[in-house]
Amino acid sequence: MTELMSRRSAVTLGLSAVAVAPLVVPAPSAKSAGIPNYGPTDGRELSPGRRLVEIGEIPSEMDAYKSIKVVDVVYQSGAADPKEAVMDVDMMCYILAGEFSIKKTGKEPYTVKEGDFYTCGKGKTDKATNIGKGVGIHRIAMLMPA
Repeated sequence: MTELMSRRSAVTLGLSAVAVAPLVVPAPSAKSAGIPNYGPTDGRELSPGRRLVEIGEIPSEMDAYKSIKVVDVVYQSGAADPKEAVMDVDMMCYILAGEFSIKKTGKEPYTVKEGDFYTCGKGKTDKATNIGKGVGIHRIAMLMPA
């Protein structure tokens, strides 16, 4: 009987330890997932040296947004947005590749590099210029209003 209780206790204790142990799973980084290698005709041209590639759209779990649309804007070296554009929706930008100078009305330009995030608010302006030597890619999550 003691042996059976000990075995049960050990199994119970082992299962309890597993249940309370934190589950840590490293998330894959953009580098491990791979940076897309877009060709010169992928997506649609926005302006010379800039192309838009649609990635997808998912429903949002945030009450203020009905969905999140993800796109990549691919900039050739030296390419820039034609002007500071007013944002139609809130956005979160992630630099998949390259180095950019970002200009927003009323603020000093700043630099973002591969692996950096920045945000753009609805009604605010933004102008990106690829200041890197190679192709630069902005991955943009557009938060579509509910």
